[in-house]
Amino acid sequence: MTKVFVLDTSVILYDANALDSFQEHDLAVPVTVLEELDTFKKGNNVLNLHAREFLRRLDRLSEDHDLRTWLPLNGSTRGRLRVIAENGHFEETAELLGSRRNDHRILAAALGLAESSPDRPVILVSKDINLRVKARSIGLKAEDYETVQVADVDHLYSGKSTRELDDDEVLDVLYRERRLPIERIFDEPPLDHHYLVLRGPSRSALAVARRAGGHVALLEKAPAYGILPRNAEQTFALDAILDESVPLVTISGAAGTGKTLLALAGALQQRRQYRQIYLARPIVPLNNRDLGFLPGDIEAKMSPYMQPLWDNLNVIKNQYSERSREYQQIVGMIEQEKLQIVPLAYIRGRSLANVIFIVDEAQNLTPLEVKTIITRAGEGTKVVFTGDVFQIDTPYLDAQSNGLAYLIDRMKGNPLYAHVNLEKGERSELANLASRVL
Repeated sequence: MTKVFVLDTSVILYDANALDSFQEHDLAVPVTVLEELDTFKKGNNVLNLHAREFLRRLDRLSEDHDLRTWLPLNGSTRGRLRVIAENGHFEETAELLGSRRNDHRILAAALGLAESSPDRPVILVSKDINLRVKARSIGLKAEDYETVQVADVDHLYSGKSTRELDDDEVLDVLYRERRLPIERIFDEPPLDHHYLVLRGPSRSALAVARRAGGHVALLEKAPAYGILPRNAEQTFALDAILDESVPLVTISGAAGTGKTLLALAGALQQRRQYRQIYLARPIVPLNNRDLGFLPGDIEAKMSPYMQPLWDNLNVIKNQYSERSREYQQIVGMIEQEKLQIVPLAYIRGRSLANVIFIVDEAQNLTPLEVKTIITRAGEGTKVVFTGDVFQIDTPYLDAQSNGLAYLIDRMKGNPLYAHVNLEKGERSELANLASRVL
């Protein structure tokens, strides 16, 4: 039996091509959703782009058709589409839920469609958890939009593993030769740029598998612009950031594990290899109000959101005296705009050549936003994403649907990509205590 899926605004803002994701089932769009999309159609971020793309497609589909009746979608195996109104159910729904909101108009439209189609399941699809709960509270079926998301985020690729060895012979050879054939460690080749902790009976080693060369290479802790890795995971992350053969890197982990600090230190270490260093982090707007509503120029508008990046940069600077060459190099890079903090909202349409681009808090990006950033990379550009896939600040994203988790899941094993998940907190003993106890 075919079903009828009612699409909420959050689904369309997350995926403008949501109409293509329901196979043979019918789709209904409440007229209130069209009203809400109208408020999103102006602007430069991905939400605005999705709103415009969906409205344009709906306009093309309905040029010769009345959307109050079912419109067949393209393809013999596709369902149909129509726009639905509240049809007298809004007052009842508003009274039941205690307020007159657009969300309740959407619920009223879905409820009316369910009553008029008793022979078929009618299901509300929304990225808004609260709206799904409200729908179920008034007897409507509701589901999350699961098309663009990671199936099992609890077992997301970590980029590293530990191998127990029966004796120290392999490690002796690795330390002597600096590398080993992959088959000395693995029965089957691992994913490219997979990091290893090799443990023998009396010694251990850090290594990385490089499938292109067919070998496992020894890694040693080395500082980057004065920042020395404090554990094996940080050593792996810094190696990925400094590896010239890997233009795309993701570093995930909880707060205090050193993601952003390592990315900045690695970028500064490579400052002569790139024309500029760009730093960015997504700005989560409130009530659809972007930077334009804040006072001041673009630098003043961005400053409160970008302070964590400056804090990490200051950690690196403050290792040196103000008169030291390293300190003055950082100051000079900022003054000459060799090191810049840029707003992600204006990245679309640009081509970034010979830069290293660090995107912090990438878990607050959608999969399409991540794709938009990566597709801006020109020749000689490296992109580093950092974030915690379980710490989401955007209302309609979660651990499974955020862009960072999606990127890790889709890119793992690609020769142009490396990933490391950091687990051990290194901010301070007090921070570690709070993480464990509170």
